This record gives sequence, structure tokens and C-alpha cells, in this order.
Amino acid sequence: MANSQRLDRLRAVLNAENYEVAALVPGSNFRYLTDSIHFLMERPLVLFVPKQGRPALVIPHLETELFTSHGFDTELFPWVDGQGYAGAFSAAAQYLHLDGKTVAVEGQLMRFFEVEAIRRAASDVQVIDGHHALSSIRLRKDAQEIASLRRAIQISETALARTLEQVKVGMTERQVLNLLVGTMQELGGEGLSFEPIVLAGDNSSRPHGKVRNDYAIREGDPLLFDFGCTVGGYHADITRTVFVGAPSDEHRAIYAAVLAANERGRKTARPGIAGRDVDAQTAQVLRDAGYSDLIAHRTGHGLGLDIHEAPYISPDSATLLEPGMVFTIEPGLYRAGSVGIRIEDNVVVTEDGCESLSTFSRDLLVIG
Repeated sequence: MANSQRLDRLRAVLNAENYEVAALVPGSNFRYLTDSIHFLMERPLVLFVPKQGRPALVIPHLETELFTSHGFDTELFPWVDGQGYAGAFSAAAQYLHLDGKTVAVEGQLMRFFEVEAIRRAASDVQVIDGHHALSSIRLRKDAQEIASLRRAIQISETALARTLEQVKVGMTERQVLNLLVGTMQELGGEGLSFEPIVLAGDNSSRPHGKVRNDYAIREGDPLLFDFGCTVGGYHADITRTVFVGAPSDEHRAIYAAVLAANERGRKTARPGIAGRDVDAQTAQVLRDAGYSDLIAHRTGHGLGLDIHEAPYISPDSATLLEPGMVFTIEPGLYRAGSVGIRIEDNVVVTEDGCESLSTFSRDLLVIG
């Protein structure tokens, strides 16, 4: 999608929410609009997008060449270390006529000192949190975005398959993790979606457990992988739980319940249904199986340039699903000190249902 179309999306949000200006800092919304990748550091870099007219960018001088190479049309207000950034903010505020206007910011990203710089640059300016509304411009993925997601998922799943071929009793969680990460890099993964986890035995019961360097995998252990790589900035996020040697009957029963919940979630997701209804249907399968006390988290979260973004598949999500929305379906059950089982897929809503972009086997796998 062209930058101009994405800018139109943002301006439609400004009009709908009665915001006069959006102020974006480096992050996923900034990258989505401009194609330029910058990072939050001590030097402020803020893009102002008004409902009408040309945007304005306060930017450290050393970042200008990188930004302009991407061709985004904006008025630049560069500043250098020796002078400080106050003058650039004041000049941008005058250019945009910010006095008395409402500026919506990304409340989960913008720091206090950036908000204060805006307030000092214009009189009677009202700075408000518009994070969720501003981020909604990325809710529906286009074909190029979905292609990047498919590639990231394909690399991740191929790396998992190759890693599982090498897992043996006696290996440590860290050794398995290193195999997985190295293989994703060899296959063309551009980066890690997050710090992957490989959790064996009792450690698998911790949904976001810490990988151990000294635990040797034992016969019958569950082995939980939660991982993914990036392509073009887009994140894969996959979880599979396998067993190193034959699992116990209890572990088989828990696995069957999680698998059934995953299937229900994927079948339930479709245009027009609320995220909370997908969550309710998925969680009900786990409750009906008698595992209410082992449920530790929601069913899923959106996926794209951020590893966690809207839409959320949670009990309080009223967001109605639309074609192009991408999110995870990841039910899990966790018995402390014994076992954790999670099966996570990445899905995209289609015109009449949803497609799972992740295709790695969900069957109970015994390896080693």
C-alpha cells in the first residue's frame, strides 16, 4: 500500500476521533507511514500529521539523510546537539499552527519529555492519548504485509522441523534454543520476533518461562517452543509443544484439550464476530474438558509490525473481526510443577472465515 493511502487512513482516524493533529514517535505506526526505521533514543524525533496539509517532522540532524532516502513528503525541522531540540519544536508548532489544538499521541510509546516539548512549543495545546485509535490504521493487512508474514512463518516452521530432528534426551534447553535460533538465521530470518523460549519438563508450566542452561531434558518431558523470526519487519509467533519420549496419560489428555480448543478458535474466527466471542468459544472447550483451573491467559493477540497489537482475542475485546486482520490463536493449559501445553497459530481473517498462515503439524509429536 502506498504511503499516501496509509496517510489517508490516519487522517480518516483524526476526523473520526476529532483529533486535529497526530504526533508519532519511532515505532510501528511511524514505520508503517514513512517506510523509515528509527529508534526511540534520548534525541527526540516526532512526526506531526495534521488533518489537512503537509506533515512536519522534528528530527535530529544526523537522522535526516536516512529519513529523506525513503521519500516521505514532510516539512523537516532538524536540530543539532549543540543547539538542542526546543527551537525545532517551536518552529514546527508555528508551521502547524498548534496553538489551542488537540494533539493525539501514542500513549504507550511517547515519553514524558516529548509530551513536555510539545506543550512548551505551543500555547493552550491539549495533548491526549490516542494510542489505540492511531494504531487502528494497521488493523487490516494488505497483500504485501501478509506475504511478509507468510515468509516469516515459513522460515520459522522450517527451522523448528530441522531443530526437532536433532533434539535428544540429555540436551539442555539452551542448546535446543541455540539450534533453533541459528537455523532461523541460516534460512533467511532477518531478526527475532522476541527472545524465543524452549521450556522442558516442569519449566513448561510457566507460560513465559526462562530458558535454563543446566537442565538436561529427560525421557517423557514436554518441550514447549514459543518463537518466531521477522521478515520485512513483520513477526511470526508460533508455539508448539512436543514430547521427548512417550508422554503420560495425563499429559496426553491435556494436550487433546488444548488441540480441541485451538481447532475451535480457528473455526470460530470470521468476519463480524467479536474478539471476545472467539476467546469465549476457545476457552469453553478447555473448561468443558475440566481444566478451568489451568487456564492462565487469553486466546490471542494481533500480529504485524508489533508482536502484540490489535485486535486482541480476549474476554474484553469488542473489536469486530474484518478481512485482513491477523492474530494468534494460542490456547494453553499449565499445571504448576508438571506440564504446560500451548498450541499457537497465526491466522488471517478472510471474506468468509479465517486461514491459518502457520501450518506446522498440531498432532501430538513424540521425538528423540
